[in-house]
Amino acid sequence: MKSFVYVLFLCFLFITSCKEKNSTSQKEESVPVEQKTTLNNWKPLFNGTDLDGWTMKITGHPLGENFGNTFRVSDGILSIRYDAYGDDFNNRFGALYFNEKLANYRLKVEYRFVGETAPGAPEWGFRDSGVQFHSQSPASLKEDQPFPVSLEYNLHGGNGTDERPVGQICANGIFVELNGQQNTSYCTPPSVKRTFHGDQWVTLEIDVKDGKISHFANGEEILSYSNPTYNPEHEVAKTLIVNGDTSVKDGYISLQSNSHPIDFRKIELLKY
Repeated sequence: MKSFVYVLFLCFLFITSCKEKNSTSQKEESVPVEQKTTLNNWKPLFNGTDLDGWTMKITGHPLGENFGNTFRVSDGILSIRYDAYGDDFNNRFGALYFNEKLANYRLKVEYRFVGETAPGAPEWGFRDSGVQFHSQSPASLKEDQPFPVSLEYNLHGGNGTDERPVGQICANGIFVELNGQQNTSYCTPPSVKRTFHGDQWVTLEIDVKDGKISHFANGEEILSYSNPTYNPEHEVAKTLIVNGDTSVKDGYISLQSNSHPIDFRKIELLKY
């Protein structure tokens, strides 16, 4: 009798296991291919140890010179600091560029603002930074060029009281279309306004696919636009136009050093 009960128990376990596997398989089959890719193929761009795969460019300094140890890695965090800049930031804007040109992708970055703005920084530099993308190559920047031709997911941090929404689009030498209309200002605020105060970690995402671009903050879409094109009247942008084609289909991504200390951790890329 005990043997019979034991056999029945084993049969029950086998049937239950098969049902669970079948259920899991059906769930996986029901997930769209694009979503499966999103779930499985994120690639870390920052290894948590060093700046391998990245190159810095700081205004007034040659490509690859990390003036003042501006970009540094410690305890798994990529930090941007200005403690070696002395009493004058002196417009030494810069950025850390990922070494691969990218076209269609989704970028995910976790960041936080910390500390105090560097002495001598512009007033707007308070808790200001950005992730630039569709950028000209860092090697093509002039030594005294402060910002690349690029699009930028602008990072603003709150002052503890006032609203200071994150995620506006700033376009240097590039036009974009918002609600079917070409942008008329350098920076355009997000449609959904979210302000993050203090030193909290925030997750930004930039989705770039076939000329359509969206900004996200902590998983919420806050802005979308499309059809980036070079401004043919911009001194640098016009040199990037090939055979009359002004469309911007790809470029480099970078993390700005704009005068306020900022930390980055998890930097991940999903290619489409």
